[in-house]
Amino acid sequence: MGSGFSSFLVTCTTPSPPPATGLGDLPESVVAPVLAHLNPQQICRLAALNRAFRAASSADFVWESKLPENYNSITSRLIDDNDINNNDDKFPSNLCKKDIYARLSRPNSIDGDTKKVWLHKGTGKPCVLISFNGLSITGIDDRRYWSRVSTDESRFRTVAYLQQIWWLEVNGEVEFPFPVGSYSLSFRLQLGRSGKRFGRRVCNCEQIHGWDKKPVRFQLATSDGQEAISECYLTTLGTWNLYRVGSFVVEESKVPLRVKFSMMQIDCTHTKGGVCVDSVLICPE
Repeated sequence: MGSGFSSFLVTCTTPSPPPATGLGDLPESVVAPVLAHLNPQQICRLAALNRAFRAASSADFVWESKLPENYNSITSRLIDDNDINNNDDKFPSNLCKKDIYARLSRPNSIDGDTKKVWLHKGTGKPCVLISFNGLSITGIDDRRYWSRVSTDESRFRTVAYLQQIWWLEVNGEVEFPFPVGSYSLSFRLQLGRSGKRFGRRVCNCEQIHGWDKKPVRFQLATSDGQEAISECYLTTLGTWNLYRVGSFVVEESKVPLRVKFSMMQIDCTHTKGGVCVDSVLICPE
């Protein structure tokens, strides 16, 4: 009995081993610098691990490294547009860096909902989409030539459909604080008018004509003297295509860059028709 009592005392007086440490014990000051080297998708996944990672994932310097270098100019452009146009979905002016990134990652309307801006997931630089309603189009208000078609195939829910015209000219411009980098500009067009029949997508191609006779000429020019010209025939029926105009390079992000662009087929020896004009897309390369 004495030996049993002695072993009991030994058991009671032996200190228990310290609890095992884990990732949850890491301080935020250690976790946050690691997260800053990851992409946004990886940061969000790790934030679900535990409280330490969740708190570190909200640090301003983590998300500031994911934002464009001139994100203040971009957010100011969106806030100023809200004040001018009194948008319902206003861009708040007092967000933390994580919320700024989240807000910029989704489409933000500017210029009376004729343009949308969002951050490209791969590069973190802005994409700008300009609706046909923000362009100057020959005869757009004449129903003999054009009609507006509602569709869920456009971010703007409406596209312009050309029935027939002799002289086609589409012009537009945008001024925006693009970050330093290279960008491409394309027109989003479709030969044919798409719709739905019995719940399935169909495309009416009956009015398509004139695009095989002469190529369409695309142009762009920037306020710092860059230019690009391309020509191509419109041949693909029934699907939306991005017709690339060219690219431009931004070397200074402190001053907004103005980009002018156009699309024309002005050979009046024949008519042309049956094309849908949706938008113009500027995105980082």
